[in-house]
Amino acid sequence: MENQIISEEIRSKEAKKITLIGFVVNAILTGFKIFAGVTGNSSAMIADGVHSLSDFFTDIIVLVGFKITDKPEDESHNYGHGKFETLATAIISFALFFAGYKILISGLNNIYGALFKNILIEKPSIVPLIAAIISIISKELLYRYTKFVGERIKSSAVIANGWHHRSDAFSSVGTLIGIGGAFLLGSKWTILDPIASIIVSIFIFRVAFQILLPSVNELMEASLQKDEILFIENIIKTSPAIVNYHHLRTRRIGNKIAVEVHLIFDRNIMLYEAHEHATTIEKQIKDKFGSNSIITTHLETN
Repeated sequence: MENQIISEEIRSKEAKKITLIGFVVNAILTGFKIFAGVTGNSSAMIADGVHSLSDFFTDIIVLVGFKITDKPEDESHNYGHGKFETLATAIISFALFFAGYKILISGLNNIYGALFKNILIEKPSIVPLIAAIISIISKELLYRYTKFVGERIKSSAVIANGWHHRSDAFSSVGTLIGIGGAFLLGSKWTILDPIASIIVSIFIFRVAFQILLPSVNELMEASLQKDEILFIENIIKTSPAIVNYHHLRTRRIGNKIAVEVHLIFDRNIMLYEAHEHATTIEKQIKDKFGSNSIITTHLETN
């Protein structure tokens, strides 16, 4: 199983590596966007560059989150520090909501100014247009690579950070449309920029919600998905020595799961035999969900 092959040490190292790559790319893009916006008379590109600054915060959050998650179990955190990764994911989603909100408000203000105050946006040069194209390509590639790594190491925080990269690409698409329209069609078409930015903000809100909901459920100690619970129940039911079971409780802690269940055996069974059957069940569950899963079985007789 893939989740057995990737150890916690390798998982943490991969997460930090891809996050540092994103951090460097964001630094270069942010500086380039702001430079292109200032020299190319494009307020949209300046706003896009400022938006890219939010990626710095999410990269730092992921790095700090994994620094804490790497800590072993202690007296204060008997189940480890996996929830910090979940918290980092939630914070990233809020950063996405904030970025989407800023883009939405900026777009509405620009449309209002153009329609009701006759504010004419200065025609941009080709420099911010090139910057937008470079941003879209680089951020989309960074999103795909980050999401690939996040899914491979099963990290919701890394995947969420990948989506943040794509949100930056989305905002650059809106910027490209606005700048392209103004550059190719004339200054009257600069209104395409704020219109596109509003559409982009809706996509960002949608992604932020999709990332936030699972994180909130996990922080609220929600159970595993129904198909995951059914998998665990089938393992228990197929064990020949188990008569029944009750009080099956499940939850997720970062990238690992915790399962607690009371197993009922025939009263004539020897303790060591019951223990062996319980150990077999624990192994089968860990084969599915990872060797770092926390499985607690209580042995009872009828």
